[in-house]
Amino acid sequence: MGSFAGKRVLVTGGAQGIGLEIARAFGNEGCQIALTDINQAGLEKAKQALSEEGLQVDTYVMDVTNPAQVLEQADPIWLDGAIDILVNNAGIVFGGPFTEVPLEKHKRTVDINVMGVVNVTYAFLPRMLRREKAHVVIISSASGFLGLPYGTTYAASKWATNGFAESLRTEMAELGHHHLKVTCVCPSYISTGLFEGVKAPFLTPILTPQYLARQVVRATAKGKAYLKKPWSVHLATISRGLLPTSLFDKIIGMFGTTQSMKQWRGHTPPESAERSQTH
Repeated sequence: MGSFAGKRVLVTGGAQGIGLEIARAFGNEGCQIALTDINQAGLEKAKQALSEEGLQVDTYVMDVTNPAQVLEQADPIWLDGAIDILVNNAGIVFGGPFTEVPLEKHKRTVDINVMGVVNVTYAFLPRMLRREKAHVVIISSASGFLGLPYGTTYAASKWATNGFAESLRTEMAELGHHHLKVTCVCPSYISTGLFEGVKAPFLTPILTPQYLARQVVRATAKGKAYLKKPWSVHLATISRGLLPTSLFDKIIGMFGTTQSMKQWRGHTPPESAERSQTH
């Protein structure tokens, strides 16, 4: 997209964590910021923090799993300023052996991580297509390429968002909307409260939200289709395509990937799970 000066970015799940840092990073590049979240108190705190840094911020309470509310909120958000960049960040994670995680938590994971992206993109994309340039960013995960034991439904939701991002990107190009870009962000573990207790795999350093946010801004500026961080995520996705499944499974087991979520302890407070996420 090049210069961000004067652009307006909408970040879902933006009250804290990765979403807040992404908003801050775009704001530091000259963007006007629109934050959504289910937590009004968190939004107010985020707005105060960003405003004190001299950034222009608007906030909106939004439940991304409620399509009617998302569509209703799209109008006032757009009236406050057209959206040039949409960052689908809101997400949640629950860990543990598959059958020991309550079914409601599996369902909520899909509702937020998958349908939340669908609902928000559906509400804003038609008007974004009328912009001279526009960009949709989807915060997905390295587990959108690889299985994640003890995080089965979370990984499944990220396979879905990876597929959504790639399909939307190629569909937009097929329809001639070359001015709209789609970037799928696929990091490994991030040092937020969502993944307390996890053990990062060998050669896979835990990233800071600030680092990832800067990389998201850079990838958006370059119009990249994928952002995979750290470098080991690239290696894993390439290896998965080249190696026999049995050999690949042994290797990622040796690297500790299959055990990385085994000691997951959760997130505090629970509401934060719907604001920022990733693996």
